[in-house]
Amino acid sequence: MSAPRFRLNGQDGILPGALPGDPARSLLDILREDHGLMAAKPGCRIGRCGACTVLMDGRPVNACLVMAYRLDGAEILTADHAEAGEAVAIVRAALIDENAFQCGYCAPGFVLALAALFDRAPEADEAEIRAALAGNLCRCTGYASILRGALTARDRLRAAREPASLEGLGAQDSPGPACSRR
Repeated sequence: MSAPRFRLNGQDGILPGALPGDPARSLLDILREDHGLMAAKPGCRIGRCGACTVLMDGRPVNACLVMAYRLDGAEILTADHAEAGEAVAIVRAALIDENAFQCGYCAPGFVLALAALFDRAPEADEAEIRAALAGNLCRCTGYASILRGALTARDRLRAAREPASLEGLGAQDSPGPACSRR
């Protein structure tokens, strides 16, 4: 049995620590120990805190619960990845702007959970946002600033994805001949 092949932050690779005799090693340990990626944090190690959240095939998962044998063919994205995408950058900035975190230990998990939500549900309402964050805990703050940051991120993403305005591009006030035909 060969070591699982996967994509990590856009790069092809083989899990160097996932030897055939070690299929039960966690993705969290592989990321931190073998790849030096530290954004996913060891919190509870039982899948309840969300500090180790990463995206696996576009869905948030707790890296502490994903074993090496499940990684073959998977696409893994961590918050360490500088070019993680528009949603990650906008969510991260909105949470910072709303002073959502004190210590930042849990921040990467919240960022990735929200980015995944907004990628699949750009118009998510407050209830959907709360549900998406249910697996992420913050021990420093109340959740009001995190929710505010999430709503700000949603609105910024919506604005960024809207087509550019035609104002100032020479559009005429009245319809042209092709538009006035019936």
